[in-house]
Amino acid sequence: MVNRYIFVLIACPLVLLNACSATRLEVMPDPQYAPVDMKSVQFQPVNNGSIFQVGRSVRLFEDNKAFRIGDLLSITLSESTNASKSAATNTGKDDEIGLDAGALLGVVPTYNGDSFLTNTLTAERGFAGSGDSAQSNSLDGEITVMVNDILPNGTLVIHGEKIIGLNQGAEFIRISGLVRPQDVSSDNVVFSQKLANARIYYGGGGVIAEANTKGWLSRMFDSPLFPF
Repeated sequence: MVNRYIFVLIACPLVLLNACSATRLEVMPDPQYAPVDMKSVQFQPVNNGSIFQVGRSVRLFEDNKAFRIGDLLSITLSESTNASKSAATNTGKDDEIGLDAGALLGVVPTYNGDSFLTNTLTAERGFAGSGDSAQSNSLDGEITVMVNDILPNGTLVIHGEKIIGLNQGAEFIRISGLVRPQDVSSDNVVFSQKLANARIYYGGGGVIAEANTKGWLSRMFDSPLFPF
């Protein structure tokens, strides 16, 4: 019996530690942003007597820019947003109604010399409300992505991610979108503002990210479903 209690006392802390480690914010590669599997794409030369072969290109008079599936493209992140909003409302309404005393059988009723049928009704209503909101975001950097697909009009479909391991933590950048070949510079770089349908995610994990994250009990009290 004593051995059973000792086992429980030892097992409980181990289970709690395992639960804490399971909730640790880890940064893992996202399969959605994985590079294209080029192993299945094999160039099969055709002996047709022509110098040009499909799948192979020798660009002597063109810039080396991404234009095929599997080509790499550098994205320069230069995102900056600023938004602010302010609202104020004031309303008011005052009403006053006076009722003079009427005569009863030609005599004005009084009590101690005062007409008790004379009354005044007063109503006042007012409302004042105000609100301010401001938000600013900035993201600078560079990430190299891969061309995942090419639309019939030549637009490049790109996606990719970068994971940087830091001391007791990691940071990631994930990006996807559509790129016009005309927006790619001669050194194979395009600015993030030129991305259509852009999806840019920046985040992190590890000890620092955990310190900036509320615990599950705090999140429960902050839930909109909490009745108090």
